Amino acid sequence: MEHLSSWRKKLALPRFFGLAAALLYSVVAVFTAGAAGQGVPSAKDERRSGFEFMGASTQAMQLSEALNPGMLWVKDGEVLWGKAMGKSQLSCASCHGDARTSMRGVAARYPALDEGLKRPVDLMQRIKMCRTGKQLAEPLRAESQELLGLEAYVAYQSRGMPVAPPADARLKPFIASGLQRFQQRMGQLDLSCAQCHAERSGQRLGSSLIPQAHPTGYPQYRLEWQGLGSLQRRLRGCMSGVRAEPFAYDSQELAELELYLAVRAKGMPMEGIGVRP
Repeated sequence: MEHLSSWRKKLALPRFFGLAAALLYSVVAVFTAGAAGQGVPSAKDERRSGFEFMGASTQAMQLSEALNPGMLWVKDGEVLWGKAMGKSQLSCASCHGDARTSMRGVAARYPALDEGLKRPVDLMQRIKMCRTGKQLAEPLRAESQELLGLEAYVAYQSRGMPVAPPADARLKPFIASGLQRFQQRMGQLDLSCAQCHAERSGQRLGSSLIPQAHPTGYPQYRLEWQGLGSLQRRLRGCMSGVRAEPFAYDSQELAELELYLAVRAKGMPMEGIGVRP
């Protein structure tokens, strides 16, 4: 596709553009959060994005649109946004208009309560539901190129905005369940998310630093995957890593855990599209 070809050419630009951007990351993040009226780290706020646990070259790759491989999915999503689909022959733009304005801040507010299901759904699930319910099209497969492209395009519109989970009292029991899942030991290794990402963040697991697990950069391009992936994929990968049976894609369990992580990261700047080792 022509737009992919042009972006791949941009990815070959010299690395110093991204390195210069990396030096400005902290200033930009704090300024953006402050401009939104929230998210400015206090003296006691010790939360750190996974970005801060990476080397300079990986940081540069994330911050430069020319170097970030995830931008290929963003460009795919931009094309899909305007494409008529399904029996309805509606596009995303038919209902939502220009994503650069209508989707600004949307990704920062997910997961959110779905009125029909009476439970939280994440951004990926919402896109799938719009696809089948509004466009009357075939459902998108989890982690498919098309679904990740749309999720990346929508998430990109919230870049720099603070994570802002909905202030909906009906979500309280689901947040509590997510906290319980974060603290629950599981698998043959008998480990919880909290034992690694709360108690031992900054330490090493093999050659890698353990991050605090804030969901600010999803969907994200992981070098180990050589592709883009959702937060659900990462959570399922952690579960497999402790030799536990992963929760199914689109399950309530994953949505609850994602919701708790969003509450835990409230006010931190959205990075989309993240790059990680």
